[in-house]
Amino acid sequence: MTETKAVLKNFDLAPRKARLVADLIRGLTVNEALAQLEMNALRGTDPIRKLIYSAVSNAKNSKLDENKLFIKTIFVDKSIMLKRYLPRAQGRATPIQKKRSHITIVLGEKDSAKPRFSFHRVGKKIKQSPVKEAKQKEKPKDTSEQKSKEEKTTGATPRRRIFRRKAI
Repeated sequence: MTETKAVLKNFDLAPRKARLVADLIRGLTVNEALAQLEMNALRGTDPIRKLIYSAVSNAKNSKLDENKLFIKTIFVDKSIMLKRYLPRAQGRATPIQKKRSHITIVLGEKDSAKPRFSFHRVGKKIKQSPVKEAKQKEKPKDTSEQKSKEEKTTGATPRRRIFRRKAI
C-alpha cells in the first residue's frame, strides 16, 4: 500500500481544538472528509481542508488514484508557544500563552474503494452533478401570469397575508 503525506506547521490554533476536527475525518475517504469539513463550522476546518488538497496533489504527483485515497492517519502535535504578558492592576502582569500546532495528514490508497459520491471544487462553489442539474430543469416553473392571477384573486401574495398587521 502506498501513501503520501502533507504537513502544516505552526498553525495558529490550539492543538486541543485542532484535534476536534482531526477526529471527525480520521479513517474517511477523501471525498467524505472534504464533505464533512465543508459542512462544519469549527475554526480549524479550512486549513485542514487545504491540507487535504495538498496531500491529494502530492498523491497525484506520486501517480496514485485519487478516487481510492483515504485518510490513513491524521495527528496534531503541539508547536512552539508564544508567550505574551497582559498588564494588570498595581504593576502586575498576567502571562498569556498563544498555543500553536503542527498537523500531519497521511493518505493511503485502498484497493477496493468505492466512492459514495464525488466532490469537485470549483473556486469557492461546489459543482453539482449532471443528474441534479437535470432534475432541476424538469421542475415546472411558475409563470408571471399565474402569479399575477393569484394576486388578483386573493388580493395579496401569500407572504403578505401571513404578515399583515390588520385584518381586513
